[in-house]
Amino acid sequence: MASDAISASRPGTRGDTFENYIKRLQKLEAIADQHPGVEKAYAISAGREIRVIVNPAKVDDENTYLLARELKQKIQQGLEFPGQIKVTVIREMRAVEFAG
Repeated sequence: MASDAISASRPGTRGDTFENYIKRLQKLEAIADQHPGVEKAYAISAGREIRVIVNPAKVDDENTYLLARELKQKIQQGLEFPGQIKVTVIREMRAVEFAG
């Protein structure tokens, strides 16, 4: 009984309700959406990863790394979660032309 109580006290050990799971994913995406230049944020892999797509005209290469670090810190401060959450910031610029 003692080992079960110790194990149960760790965050994430007992199954969360579906509502709590959805709220945690939404809060994770909301943290990323607050930053200027962020177009969309997606919580994937059951909330173990967040992918953030930024506008390349508003966020340069250097600020991409800074944004990832800021998001990491805000997630650590604002969310309770078991394990790790991988933060990936994607900045992509495309130029397309058609000849013919």
